[in-house]
Amino acid sequence: MWKQKVFPVLCRLEDFKPQNTFPIYMVLHHEASIINLLETVFFHKEVCESAEDTVLDLVDYCHRKLTLLVARSGRGGPPEEEESQYSTPIQELQKQAELMEFEIALKALSVLRYITDCVDSLSLSTLNRMLTTHNLPCLLVELLEHSPWRRQEGGKLQQFEGGRWQTVAPSEQQKLSKLDGQVWIALYNLLLNPEARARYCLTSFAKGQLLKLRAFLTDILLDQLPNLADLQGFLAHLALTETQLPKKDLVLEQIPEIWERLERDNRGKWQAIAKHQLRHIFSPSEQDLRLQARRWAETYRLDVLEAVTPERPRCAFCSAEASKRCSRCQNEWYCCRECQVKHWEKHGKACVLAARGDRAK
Repeated sequence: MWKQKVFPVLCRLEDFKPQNTFPIYMVLHHEASIINLLETVFFHKEVCESAEDTVLDLVDYCHRKLTLLVARSGRGGPPEEEESQYSTPIQELQKQAELMEFEIALKALSVLRYITDCVDSLSLSTLNRMLTTHNLPCLLVELLEHSPWRRQEGGKLQQFEGGRWQTVAPSEQQKLSKLDGQVWIALYNLLLNPEARARYCLTSFAKGQLLKLRAFLTDILLDQLPNLADLQGFLAHLALTETQLPKKDLVLEQIPEIWERLERDNRGKWQAIAKHQLRHIFSPSEQDLRLQARRWAETYRLDVLEAVTPERPRCAFCSAEASKRCSRCQNEWYCCRECQVKHWEKHGKACVLAARGDRAK
């Protein structure tokens, strides 16, 4: 909300001429840190279940990011870091914020996919918000159509991965990308889960959008994600199904409390907040800036971070302390090769799906 309501006002203030933009950059960077953390913890289904009603805010957040991502695809993606030199620190800061926003949106896609893994445990309000309020299946179809993480540059296919654009070798161009995998798995979860399917209203618009998926479901894709054969069957049935009129049931919809509260408490105050923060936060003296830099250095010291990390991982088969990871999906840990072989019968299917959809960190 600060990025939407305060940051633009701050940049327009006449007396906003900071000698150093690092304090503002750190505020912007906090969002990237948080979404990385959320992507990591929401991989575990129990986290989604324990989030309860606050997951509504996260669903809304992911929807906002993905909507912006689709809109951005028509403008050619994020700026290159090495493009034109900007003349002022503010313009440079805005360029960094735009690039960061693109990467955050890609992380939000992963978080949303993990939430869809837990469709069975989501509240009716959350499910209704995903399927009716935001119509996420249709938004995901648009993401597949535009693939904003892919572009043509100089006659070569490039893909945004690892924080930068990378050229894809011709031999790798048919390979399912990690981000495409996330979209397909999210669609699979939302359209084939019985509870979600019963609540999703297949209007003529939704039917038209979903049937676009058939063009993407090639044999090459099905070889990489075999579970999508079920989705292909669903679409074949959908093509012969009559569309539904929009439902007019009386529904008491729950609203995302965190966003609503922040917006309600600060409505009409954004200009005042920007001016206050300019005076008291974003115009530090050289001495204050040194103190802030020292605090940040202390915060991100590796020995401090290691002190708060959890205990060593345990073997998925025998529960002994583990030091080796499954090289394919990077999810499960093992103490030795023998335990990994013994656990493969249980782990194998999930491993293949996780590796294709980039569930691993």
